[in-house]
Amino acid sequence: MYINNKILVGKNDSASCELLLSKANRHGLITGATGSGKTVTVKVLAESFSDAGVPVFLADVKGDLAGCASIGEANDKINERINKLNLEGFYFESYPVHFWDLFGMKGHPVRVKVSDVGSEILSIMLGLSETQEGVLAIVFKIAKDENFKLVDLKDLRAALQYVGDNRKKYATSYGNVTIQSIGGIQRSLLILENQGANNFFGEPSLDIKDFIRCSSDGRGIINILDAVELFKSPDLYASFLLWLLTSLYNTLEEVGDLDKPKIVFFFDEAHLLFNNMPAYRLKQITRIVKLIRSKGIGLYFISQGPTDIPDDISSQLANRIQHSLHAYTPSEMRVVTAAADSFRTNPSFNTKDAILELGTGEALVSFIDEKGLPNIVEKVTILPPQSKIGTIDDLTRNKVINSSEFAGKYDVKIDSESAYDTITKKTQDNFASQDEVENLDDLTETEKFQRKMKQEDENLEELTETEKFQRKMKMEKETKNKKDPVDRIGRKVTTQVENTLIRKSVNKIINGLFK
Repeated sequence: MYINNKILVGKNDSASCELLLSKANRHGLITGATGSGKTVTVKVLAESFSDAGVPVFLADVKGDLAGCASIGEANDKINERINKLNLEGFYFESYPVHFWDLFGMKGHPVRVKVSDVGSEILSIMLGLSETQEGVLAIVFKIAKDENFKLVDLKDLRAALQYVGDNRKKYATSYGNVTIQSIGGIQRSLLILENQGANNFFGEPSLDIKDFIRCSSDGRGIINILDAVELFKSPDLYASFLLWLLTSLYNTLEEVGDLDKPKIVFFFDEAHLLFNNMPAYRLKQITRIVKLIRSKGIGLYFISQGPTDIPDDISSQLANRIQHSLHAYTPSEMRVVTAAADSFRTNPSFNTKDAILELGTGEALVSFIDEKGLPNIVEKVTILPPQSKIGTIDDLTRNKVINSSEFAGKYDVKIDSESAYDTITKKTQDNFASQDEVENLDDLTETEKFQRKMKQEDENLEELTETEKFQRKMKMEKETKNKKDPVDRIGRKVTTQVENTLIRKSVNKIINGLFK
């Protein structure tokens, strides 16, 4: 519940845990075992941010966050919790929601141009080796320099093939490109396409600022990405979230510390973001997490255990909510210990024991205070959500989608002229030029050679300096050897006459000596 510039998340008999809006951009972590109540906690936070006029982005991997769009309903458990927490002024309501979907089935389509994703994020999507990533970066650079517009995956495929076919031409200026690397990237693209990535790449491209909207009554829009199908392709899901994070950082301007965030993002199943991530890239993401709060953005990672998040990033997550964990093995106990050690100790209870004993809907909570320091951890019961718990029917979903301000903006995919068209035309023109030279049978040898030299001159602009020099030497050699047939006949006759005259003179001299 949003009360007096604070978000009330949980209570016990003696204390209330309230998140200060001015400290909400210090990021947060929500952890706990499956079924411990993380989803309800996320809904309570999202609803409260919305009431405070702060837009929210949620990745809905189970489909049960969609209930934010429908008014909540009372039942015995909710009524019991309301009475237990003595929640005055609590009421049920629905929230302003925009649904999004990479596949365009259960929300507005989310598309982005290949060039906007960039080679680094795309390399993560494709699971490329370091060498293959370098080749992909070269392809992106050549595409930019030669104005090949990389919009969708067919554009990228065409660019890869074009660079592979002309790799010698680009080696000196851009670096070596091998057929093996090009083939490996093409195979990875095929796998990505089979996961449905074709739906993600294209136009019209998403304007990420469309996530930062408020309704007519001043409440922040809750943007819900339907990720039920997307989550079946974990690499694509994680890569999309990484793109979203980096795109936000690169797009929004610095604003410093605000009274409340411009937008808050919740990243569910956050451990997928960091699986097998190389150290140099993790360093880049850590830097973004550290600096993005100055752009008015709050990040909240959701996962089962605190150790799922790398230490350098976990240290930036100041607002923490820990639901129950199970510990049946030594490794699981180490996770519990790490979770307990992340809190400022409360002398009233043992933190490690409390984590193991928490019931559904209970949590250990510690938020940042006015001075920017973590509060002592409290064991509390989480408030019930005000919107519906669970999924919604298709009729309700479609009504929300069709009444959205973005209805029709992203629905129809545009196939504008791009790299595929440019490269195809360029290749066809080259073939046509070659055919023109090879099929001019009605020209003399001299005219054919002159036409060929003209074509060579036109192609010189596309060669490296070394290749230009080699081509020039070859042309000079051919020029010396190439002559018109009439000229060759004249030279042959002249030579024969000269030889005859010489032979007669020599014979005359010899005969005179012996007279």
